[in-house]
Amino acid sequence: MKSAHEFLQHYFGYSEFRGTQAEIIEHVNAGHHSLVIMPTGSGKSLCFQIPALMRSPKSPGERPPITLVLSPLIALMKDQVDTLQAKGISATFVNSSLSRKDREKRYAAVARGDYCLLYVTPERFRKAEFLEIIAQREVKLLAVDEAHCISEWGHDFRPDYTRVAEFRAMLGNPVTMALTATATLDVQQDIVRQLGLDVAEVRTFHEGIDRPNLDLRVEEVWEADEKEESMEAVFDRWLTPDSKGSGIVYFTLIRTLLEFSERLQAAGIDHVCYHGDLDRHVRRNIQDDFMKGRSRLVLATNAFGMGIDKEDIRFVVHADIPGSMESYYQEIGRAGRDGKPSECTLLYDQRDLNTQIEFIRWTNPDAEFCERVYHHLTHSTEQIRAFGIEWLRERLCDRQRHDRRVETVLSLLQRHGVIQDEIDLSNLIVEGGLPESLADEEGRAAKLLRDQKKLYALVQYVQSADRRQFIREYFGVA
Repeated sequence: MKSAHEFLQHYFGYSEFRGTQAEIIEHVNAGHHSLVIMPTGSGKSLCFQIPALMRSPKSPGERPPITLVLSPLIALMKDQVDTLQAKGISATFVNSSLSRKDREKRYAAVARGDYCLLYVTPERFRKAEFLEIIAQREVKLLAVDEAHCISEWGHDFRPDYTRVAEFRAMLGNPVTMALTATATLDVQQDIVRQLGLDVAEVRTFHEGIDRPNLDLRVEEVWEADEKEESMEAVFDRWLTPDSKGSGIVYFTLIRTLLEFSERLQAAGIDHVCYHGDLDRHVRRNIQDDFMKGRSRLVLATNAFGMGIDKEDIRFVVHADIPGSMESYYQEIGRAGRDGKPSECTLLYDQRDLNTQIEFIRWTNPDAEFCERVYHHLTHSTEQIRAFGIEWLRERLCDRQRHDRRVETVLSLLQRHGVIQDEIDLSNLIVEGGLPESLADEEGRAAKLLRDQKKLYALVQYVQSADRRQFIREYFGVA
């Protein structure tokens, strides 16, 4: 049997593993569970991809064990699978982006034993046809990517991730690996608990969070003119005609992004814009142009980034303060993946805090508001089907145009499987009761307080004399 090093060289072209990768792979191959915390770009995925390859078919017609990867985003898994397939690795994904015909073809191939790696979202476990197919394969390794999504203490909680212990039982309790770049001590403990495992059963591999090649900067600015000047200074440092590489400028609001796009156009600075209001195909083309170097500068909301594995991003600028240290750290982690010097600049205008405070309020509606939304969904179904989300918002938000609490509750209900699509309500069907977590007044208040504290931590980061040490202490690796 080939060694892990041989698979590494043959498929990925590296002569040596980084950090604890080899130790993690050995640990997994010995049948032990693990929690892997590595900085973005450090090669977490190799820790489950190599073991999957080592279990791949040895002869035609053999149906080997399969490695199942839970991944939160459709775009993220597609990029990873495309990269693996380009290397000749038998990987695929099944998600809602596929037509029924394509989905059935992939299911048939999975049942035959054609793949050693299968990527799905945790929501796929709601589908009876998936459960039927995966029951025909021996799942030897379950990899839970972006594992902070498991925890309600994390910054991107996904309700279906809380069912991972149930999924493990369905799959015969395979060896399980949870992977993330960002997890405080509370989140680490919650991840292990949500996996249905005891702390003593799980070895944590923590490679720290230091990225020495990243120059962490904070510039206090006042109003748009100063922000633009600071941005252009960054561009002048990194986007020179004789240099290579690219950069990202993150914005909180689409309207602010578009305002600065007009300013940069007037200044003759070439760039593209990426945000959630663009058509899916337009977003995909913009991402492809950026990945292939045809566009060197992108102005984006945080909708841009997951799945962006580009080595030569030389700078990440935050034009507005992000909502949490976790989000900030994940976003700056896209810079300098090749290990070369890169810049991460946060433009801090204290007034921008008001926007984030509003966002936190919108994303944390209280239990009474959640109950009111659910009541309308169940008692005014025909009106909602006919007149949509605006009709619902008018009755719940006192005509406040920017209030997005209704969208938050609809999204949470969709994630819990109560409704199918939080955007298109024309075929609204309510398929369950109000989830207990949304009706829990104390729990909702605690979640709001946690998110407020996360934002306050960023203010402390701005004011810190040693920002690297602050990050280490925040994530519990001081």
